[in-house]
Amino acid sequence: MFLSDVRREFYEVIVTQRVLLLVASDVDALCACKILQALFQCDHVQYTLVPVSGWQELETAFLEHKDQFKYFVLINCGANIDLLEVLQPEEDTFFFVCDTHRPINVVNVYNDMQIKLLVKPDDDLNVPAYDEIFRDDEEEEEDSGNESDGSEPSGKRKRFEEAVVERTMKRRERRVWEARRQEILFDYEQYEYHGTSSAIVMFDLAWKMSKDLNDMLWWAIVGLTDQWVQDKITQMKYVTDIGILQRHVSRHNHRNEDEENSLSIDCMRIAFEYDLRLALYQHWSLYESLCNTCYTSASLKLWSVQGQKRLQEFLAEMGLPLKQVKQKFNSMDMALKENLRDMIEESANKFGSNLEKLYHGLELAKKQLRAIQQTVASCICTNLVISQGPFLYCCLMEGTPDVKLFSRPVSLCLLSKYLLKSFVCSTKNKRCKLLPLIVAAPMDVEQGTVIMVGIPPETESSDKKNFFGRAFEKAAESTHSRTLHNHFDMSIIELKTEDRSKFLDALISLLS
Repeated sequence: MFLSDVRREFYEVIVTQRVLLLVASDVDALCACKILQALFQCDHVQYTLVPVSGWQELETAFLEHKDQFKYFVLINCGANIDLLEVLQPEEDTFFFVCDTHRPINVVNVYNDMQIKLLVKPDDDLNVPAYDEIFRDDEEEEEDSGNESDGSEPSGKRKRFEEAVVERTMKRRERRVWEARRQEILFDYEQYEYHGTSSAIVMFDLAWKMSKDLNDMLWWAIVGLTDQWVQDKITQMKYVTDIGILQRHVSRHNHRNEDEENSLSIDCMRIAFEYDLRLALYQHWSLYESLCNTCYTSASLKLWSVQGQKRLQEFLAEMGLPLKQVKQKFNSMDMALKENLRDMIEESANKFGSNLEKLYHGLELAKKQLRAIQQTVASCICTNLVISQGPFLYCCLMEGTPDVKLFSRPVSLCLLSKYLLKSFVCSTKNKRCKLLPLIVAAPMDVEQGTVIMVGIPPETESSDKKNFFGRAFEKAAESTHSRTLHNHFDMSIIELKTEDRSKFLDALISLLS
């Protein structure tokens, strides 16, 4: 069931209990978890944190801890499956679910006892009405003892015939209702998409409790930014939510000049300002950032010689010498950037290894972006993206550079989005520009498995709704393919390599 008062129905319930946190491994979930942990620390709530990356880990964690805990908080996992059917908990076990995955399973929505959903009331959920998908009355069983042998009195026979007619009418009504129910559920469940950031939901809770801090606000901003960067939400949704957070930024960071001058160097301050959407450009060179940002790489077609020439012309037109843009961004404006770096270095002793981890993370992010752009260039130049009729398809072969990186769902999803945008910019086929994309990569060579991800078409009006989750499910069922749906995003699937051909054939037939 949906909670109408998150503070009263969620936080005030668990604040006196021992709680198990089951947290997905995406950035938004981690930010939401940080906010909740800060609240728990403030109120001395006893909790245990278990990270989970898929359904198997979620089930294992629950089984290992179900005897010690009765209250479970699930962040960015659990909303889009029937939790009670999967986990089979005792009746005195309660689940509080804060999850961006949509659509929410209807059993979770209408379970008033054990499932509590933390969802922003302004999210457009379109959940079917209870009466449209559930019936409280069971179909009456046939009474075999009431069968007539033709020798009964006419009055009794007439009553029997009326009862038969009534039962027949009820069965017919039931079949009509069942057919309508299936149609309603199909319309509701066929597209996968994402709702409001879980980090924003948790920050909203902290704000309503007057316990929100600047750190929490920053985590909410990072959680929303992750949704935007990962292409999980529409631009309109991003603009709406960032507008809400902007008001909180103004509230938390409004200081007069005297207060501003008295701030210590380690006091965090958040400022709202417009920025270039270039990947890691403040931690890289502007040239590297332009080459490894999806939009600029695709628009300029940087995988081609002509594209590299266009980049040179673009930089020349802006009056930026190549020597300057190939330096670290910090070096482009010496006076300001070097002073800022000095301040960070002076604080390095205080932050210790955290700063090293930050730099290490930035280097890994750069490595990932370079690998993605090189793979995109290779796929485009060797025509690996092919039309399969209702969708585009690209298969990365074993031995492809950085192929192990793309056995990980997050990296493969990011590659898929970069690849589709680049393909749309490079192809002259108007029909292909409107098609969704499936990308496959080797998962485990020894076990003979591949991982597949499906993403919606790359269009300006895209609502970010993804139909591949249900399509993958139906294709696997119809072909008896050996698959594993272990990811919280249903549009990601693992299957045996030898089943890939029949699985794809079924998908083509299903979506044509």
